[in-house]
Amino acid sequence: MFDKIAVLIPCYNESATIAKVVRDFRNELPEATIYVYDNNSTDGTAEIAKEAGAIVRYEYKQGKGNVIRSMFRDIDAEVYLMIDGDDTYPAEHAREMIAPVLNKGAHMVVGDRLSSTYFTENKRPFHNFGNTFVRFAVNKIFKSDIQDIMTGYRAFSYEFVKTFPVISKNFEIETEMTIHAVDKNLNVANVIIDYRDRQEGSVSKLNTVQDGIKVIFTIVKMFKNYRPFVFFSVIAAFLLLLTVIFFCPVLIKYLVDGVVTRMPTLVVCGFTSISALVCWFSGLLLSTLVSQHRQNFEFNLQAASNRKKDIQNKADVNR
Repeated sequence: MFDKIAVLIPCYNESATIAKVVRDFRNELPEATIYVYDNNSTDGTAEIAKEAGAIVRYEYKQGKGNVIRSMFRDIDAEVYLMIDGDDTYPAEHAREMIAPVLNKGAHMVVGDRLSSTYFTENKRPFHNFGNTFVRFAVNKIFKSDIQDIMTGYRAFSYEFVKTFPVISKNFEIETEMTIHAVDKNLNVANVIIDYRDRQEGSVSKLNTVQDGIKVIFTIVKMFKNYRPFVFFSVIAAFLLLLTVIFFCPVLIKYLVDGVVTRMPTLVVCGFTSISALVCWFSGLLLSTLVSQHRQNFEFNLQAASNRKKDIQNKADVNR
């Protein structure tokens, strides 16, 4: 089945809010198909979602990234709207979110909470700091202008969904999506949305410290994978700087007295300089592979676009 609009709601123990979320988005997008993917909930989330009119499916591997992998693999649609089941994202923005995909060829639309009500509504200060830090780090490293890196309110094109390699297992998935889109030069749009804090009885599944560390490691890992020349050049420069700092006293002593008094230091400096050279050449070789991967991605993107056209043509014939 090929849906015009697919609303994707990953859920884990959201019984307090899921019925309202399904109803709100059905009212705003009556032509959409609403999918709730239950991720081992123990509070009856799946049953409540069914009663509210959603199509419920199950992902038994725990973690938001695992759920999104299943969603993207299973569902074919012209446009996908992903939201959380905690009722923090108003449905009133739904049509504004999907419009850039349907009308302007956007591959991903980011629901920007940070430019509106997030910092006043969110009562968790470390979350506020973490979102600001992650936005700064990603935009600085990847030369982008994404206003909200970790938002769970996003719209996607068919081409994005079918060519995005889901690696992350948990909440770092949003960061991975953003960096992937920026690195592959995809068309990304920002839409400012309202944000409201969780209602009483709804509990966040995000662990501020644990998941925050995972997000930071994801940024570093993807910096290494997507910008290997810069990443390894920074390490090479650091090693070279250490070499110069420790080698200079040895060299000065040799020039003044004609003897080498710190042989172990000289040997270590030699190995460090070689390590710096190896790092630099590693970055150079890996950057060539990354360039080749980007070329292959463009072919995959075109193939996904052709598959979409074929599916749409078949759907039109069947109608």
